[in-house]
Amino acid sequence: MRKTIGILAHVDAGKTTFSERVLFLTQAIRKVGRVDHQDAFLDSHQLEKQRGITIFSGLAHFEMDGDTYYWLDTPGHVDFSTEMERAVSMMDYAVLIISCAEGVQSHTETVWQLLKEYNVPVFVFLNKLDRLGADPERVMLQMKHRLSSDMLDLRAFQTDSRFSESEIEAIAERDEALLEYLFDGGFDEALWTSSLREQVRTRQCFPVMAGVALEGRGITEFLRILALLSTTGYSAEASYSARCYQVRHDAQGQRICFLKLLSGVLRVKDELPDGQKVNELRQYHGDKFRPMDIAQAGDIVGIPGLEGIRPGDTLGTDLRSVFHTEPMMAADVLWDEKDIPSFRMMQALRILEDEEPTLTVTEQRGHISVRVMGRIQLEVLKEQIASRFGYAVDFGPTHVLYKETIAAPSIGVGHYEPLRHYAECHVRLVPTAPGTGVTNRSLCHVDTLALNWQRLIAGHISEKQHKGVLTGAPLTDVCVELLTGRAHLKHTEGGDFRQATYRAIRNALMYADSVLLEPIAGFSLRAPADMYGTLAGALNRMQAEVDLPEYEDDMVILRGEAPYAIFAPWQEDFLSLTHGRGALRVWMSRYAPARDQAAIVEAAGYNPLADDTPDSVFCSHGAGFTVPWNEVRNYMHMSHEEFLEKST
Repeated sequence: MRKTIGILAHVDAGKTTFSERVLFLTQAIRKVGRVDHQDAFLDSHQLEKQRGITIFSGLAHFEMDGDTYYWLDTPGHVDFSTEMERAVSMMDYAVLIISCAEGVQSHTETVWQLLKEYNVPVFVFLNKLDRLGADPERVMLQMKHRLSSDMLDLRAFQTDSRFSESEIEAIAERDEALLEYLFDGGFDEALWTSSLREQVRTRQCFPVMAGVALEGRGITEFLRILALLSTTGYSAEASYSARCYQVRHDAQGQRICFLKLLSGVLRVKDELPDGQKVNELRQYHGDKFRPMDIAQAGDIVGIPGLEGIRPGDTLGTDLRSVFHTEPMMAADVLWDEKDIPSFRMMQALRILEDEEPTLTVTEQRGHISVRVMGRIQLEVLKEQIASRFGYAVDFGPTHVLYKETIAAPSIGVGHYEPLRHYAECHVRLVPTAPGTGVTNRSLCHVDTLALNWQRLIAGHISEKQHKGVLTGAPLTDVCVELLTGRAHLKHTEGGDFRQATYRAIRNALMYADSVLLEPIAGFSLRAPADMYGTLAGALNRMQAEVDLPEYEDDMVILRGEAPYAIFAPWQEDFLSLTHGRGALRVWMSRYAPARDQAAIVEAAGYNPLADDTPDSVFCSHGAGFTVPWNEVRNYMHMSHEEFLEKST
């Protein structure tokens, strides 16, 4: 049986120390490393050693009780939540580490919510029992209140290797057959264990254990319970499918895709569905690897040399994972262009973007910008660029990431006809529900435009991140409808419809009633109850929408939403305002129409005509000529008005 176990925690909860003990006890490593000694096995990157935090997902493997375990370490800092989410999408089970001294913290709740979204079963380990102020009973209550009421205390079973009376009752409460059996005075440990295993797998309960990772206390017992209560059902006989969760480049610059096989088998020299050949299979253990001839369902492998496969891609199907975590801010890259040409900087950043897709590197009007989660990520990015490429860079102030949509349908035409080329495309942009992104559909009959051309147009719509015309921000919540189009039997080539499609969409946007969208942050904060008035006033000034307050002992809990542009700077003020006694969790909630669109657009100074073109190219007397966007309809070769009349 193959099991992928992920380990997650709030920073400084002891996650890396816990992993070291697990790997040592399972004989996966020869000695226990320590974060403060800079020799932790999975924190092998120099940046991780210097900072004492996990930045990149790390992978180890070991054998236990005849099963193969893939141990997936994840970053604990909120700035690297995107890396953590990609790892979570691969997990069969998760181990959540919580410090008995600090208890449930803001990022703990973020991690828990992510595990819930991906439906990952969770084991909880209460760490640092030896710390001054450690209170596992208090933390148990916190978890039941803030994470889930289905926490199952297995500390007695962890110690005695048999269920206590309270554990027997708690397990039976979730299984009617066991409950009836118990009422009749019966108990069978095998039945209880089997039922508990299923309850854990289906997230009906979450086993809680405790110990001291630094001393190794409680780890052996934890591993026994993990092996007993975890199960997977991967099939090597089923047809092949695999999902990419990570891309890295080795010291020689070779691109490596990390894939988890979901079904079937994969052998060296096999051909992938996209036609690429597998020349090598690697089983990674830290930063080392061993070659494999064959990988089976449930295995995680590194494959060098694959191109075009990105995190979230599922090979063997047309599915692609959509990750939930996304940055809400961006920063300009600053460097001396006399020393480093712009194209060289873009090459370096594209490699980093390949590894961290949410960076979304953009170049506009001579400026290069990247999207980030926060200040720590920017610092790490700066160090990465220096160490890997030898480039000295800095970053400008962070700014909010806007998006654009439209308020009403708008029609656009794109025509591309230089000499010996031909394509015409008519589209209608229709606003869709918030959060739907850019979708497309065809209203064009195959008698008008052949299906192969229509499919090509659909691909061109989805392959590009289209920009709005207000600030150049990404377009979203729009359905691009293909109304009609025309190809030439002799002159049309594949790239012609790319040009026509891009121009048609841009043309429609120039006519559209565009709307600027700003990010709205969701937040949850805990602070001393006597600070409620101060906090409520601050949130009101930030135009926040706040739910009714909740009280827990001497703390107040406030939840709500606020415009991120106003809320972001206040996050640092919150800690000083509460004298370090508060906890604040912030996440991307949604996008909504910007409060002051006119001022933001004016400040951006964006010229839509200087970016992606809305103009078209026509041909006359053997030469192509450009027609401005607002005159294209006078030259178009087809009429979409006639088509619309037929379709209604």
